[in-house]
Amino acid sequence: MDSPVLGLALLNTAAFLLCVTFLVYVGLIMAPYLRRQDNPPGCRDEYAWHYIVPCLDEEPVVAGTVAHLVADFPEATFWCVDDGSGDGTGAVLARLAEQHPQVRLVSRRAPEARQGKGAALNAAWRAIAASVPPGVDRDKVVVGVLDADARLDRWCPDVICGPAAFGDPEVSAVQIQVRVTCDPDAVLGTDLDRLADGARRPTDDPLLVRLQDLEFSGPIAAMQLLRQRAGSVGMGGNGQFTRLSALDRIALEFGTPWHGALLEDFELGLHLLLTGTRTAYCHDTAVAQAGLTELRPLLRQRCRWAQGGMQCARYLRAVFCSPQVPLPAALEIAYYLYVPWSQLLGSVVFPAAIGLDVWYAVHTAGGAPAWWAAGAWGVLPLALLFGVLPHIVWGPIYRSRSANPIGRGRAVLLGVANVAYGYVLQAAVWWALARLLRRRRDWQKTSHAAADSGSALATVAALPPAAVVPVARRPLPYPTGGAR
Repeated sequence: MDSPVLGLALLNTAAFLLCVTFLVYVGLIMAPYLRRQDNPPGCRDEYAWHYIVPCLDEEPVVAGTVAHLVADFPEATFWCVDDGSGDGTGAVLARLAEQHPQVRLVSRRAPEARQGKGAALNAAWRAIAASVPPGVDRDKVVVGVLDADARLDRWCPDVICGPAAFGDPEVSAVQIQVRVTCDPDAVLGTDLDRLADGARRPTDDPLLVRLQDLEFSGPIAAMQLLRQRAGSVGMGGNGQFTRLSALDRIALEFGTPWHGALLEDFELGLHLLLTGTRTAYCHDTAVAQAGLTELRPLLRQRCRWAQGGMQCARYLRAVFCSPQVPLPAALEIAYYLYVPWSQLLGSVVFPAAIGLDVWYAVHTAGGAPAWWAAGAWGVLPLALLFGVLPHIVWGPIYRSRSANPIGRGRAVLLGVANVAYGYVLQAAVWWALARLLRRRRDWQKTSHAAADSGSALATVAALPPAAVVPVARRPLPYPTGGAR
């Protein structure tokens, strides 16, 4: 066998194996996603609630987020971490803390500040742990993490207290569904009146933002539902909730709850599993966040995620050796950690296979038509089946499962755009590898739209009384019981 034929055979085999692995995984995650049923809610009044909002240069958005949280969740305490912001974030948070007794400001200054999101979350955890009175059952204290631009479903605390989540004493942490839009207020059911009045709808979002929403509410949610069965649900950076007792247990065993990986949320989930507790995913409630409207910031965000996944590969041995992690969970975690490396391999193998196919077609006796007629035509349906269809199918699924009013044709076009979206994001993996090789570990933070000078403080000053004064509701005492 001559070397071009041998090279073509090896490349096509490698491409085929990569595609089959991917297609099998898509089938595995799609089955529980399509069969999912709603879970009954519980009662939030059985728990004490603390929400952490980490902030680094979040002046444009954090005032609206805190106003939303205080109005919709008066039973909770909000810990806003100013991680050495260079804009007016600190002043905005200080003003909010003056106006709202349940808002607490955690200020971090150099050199401790700007050491990554995990360090900022650890600072808030220490403040929360110190504020909880002795004798309180720390199993009944829930710590949530929300982005500075987040909008949380007002029924979320009740939903995640259901029997499939914190209602199960073995569940230590819950991740909820994430939705992405240009207007986080409009995507959740909490603002049905705005939608009915013809306000901005999620369908008005630009294509890039819509693709992010498809990704989070489709493939990522499906992955989490598979993990629910395997026992390996991962935590996300937005919309994660953890029992304070579980965070304490991680700190006791590993030093702090959050650690230094750029994917600090997934790293937290690994530590939860390694300490012998269970994590759960709840698709019945959601948190909305603003999408990225430009490609470069999106690639920067995904670069951070990919590099964080590469960093977390160091836990693979501990996961497989731990008696606390079931084998299905360990296998799913291994596949997730393998994904960035498979994308690197695929981005080399697939173009090389196509290039060698073209070379072979040109140099075959009779030219490309003869090469095509000799059986090469079979490559095209295989490429469509393995490389295109698994991306396109999420368009129609998104239409049927996300309650977005789009037509069938538009859903198919969205699926076609999802093909390009998936392959473009592979550039972020190469960027992550370059940063890893250069030992770059700085936090590539996602930036939000800039605000005019003084506009955020003006927003705080102009908040109506309903947003400043907590809604009348029975204050929640700490549940008592044996401290754990």
